[in-house]
Amino acid sequence: MNADAPAPGRTRLLMIDDDRKLCRLVATYLEPLGFDVTAVHTGPEGVERATTAGETWHAIVLDVMLPGLDGFEVLKRIRARSTVPVLMLTARGDETDRIVGLEVGADDYLPKTFSTRELLARLRAVLRRSVLSAATKPGSAAPPAEIVVGPLRLNLDARSAVLDTTPLVLTPVEFDLLASLAKARGRIKSREALLDECRDRNYDVFDRSIDVHVSSLRKKLGDDAKEPRFIRTVRSAGYMMVVPE
Repeated sequence: MNADAPAPGRTRLLMIDDDRKLCRLVATYLEPLGFDVTAVHTGPEGVERATTAGETWHAIVLDVMLPGLDGFEVLKRIRARSTVPVLMLTARGDETDRIVGLEVGADDYLPKTFSTRELLARLRAVLRRSVLSAATKPGSAAPPAEIVVGPLRLNLDARSAVLDTTPLVLTPVEFDLLASLAKARGRIKSREALLDECRDRNYDVFDRSIDVHVSSLRKKLGDDAKEPRFIRTVRSAGYMMVVPE
């Protein structure tokens, strides 16, 4: 289950969960499907393995309830060093846990009662978004696709964003959301359309994750919901990127 040397063509998954039986079950299911699964069982161990120089992880599965440090604190420390996709496990699908996890920087979430097939589908979805985050190779002849909204510049090829002269540190979902709004600037995007474009997963009508990601984006943009420079809330309709005057 522990693969310290990356195997060519395989996906390195770090699982941070104190349920050893669950970790073995996940590894048994995923390893024949191209994953190398490494499991650690405490919060401090998870932070150490996730942020150690030279370690390459393609995705992390992180439980909220952990000994030593809870999953939210672990995620904060990972996000201070890395944008690796993180799929968070929440007890009983609790909405508060989901919202806090997304605010801290989780890319997706699953209730602890998940099936292995659903876990695989969610992992593949966040991995697809992560692959799209790779920058264009140096020396590429093609010019970068760029969107400029006032002082905000988005490079769609490199999947990077700069506000004035300051690079923004965005998760893959946050970048997708910002790019979707920027491409449609001046037009309203419904929450359902943004979910379809940015989360690549099924959702229910009460899913608040887009609102949480918009709130996070506003903080990073220094935006004010009451007097927006960039993202305007259109009541009962969705969100819209403001067109600079």
